[in-house]
Amino acid sequence: MRGRVQGVGYRAGCVRRASELGLSGWVRNLPDGSVEVEAEGVPLMLSELLLWCEMGPYGAQVSSVASNRVPPTGSDWFEIRR
Repeated sequence: MRGRVQGVGYRAGCVRRASELGLSGWVRNLPDGSVEVEAEGVPLMLSELLLWCEMGPYGAQVSSVASNRVPPTGSDWFEIRR
């Protein structure tokens, strides 16, 4: 995610939403000011998380979202990575 996505609770909100959707994976800030998310789970729930990512939490101003498929890792939790 690019835009104003750091310093607005984006990662915590993403963890909350992913957990509500039963997804696993992680979210982290990148040095360039963007946020990276890797999630796995039911395709419909992944689509719901993507919709959330396009909006973000209150105060975020998401300007772009890129989506790629990656192999599942089999993790069973969603966390903030540093």
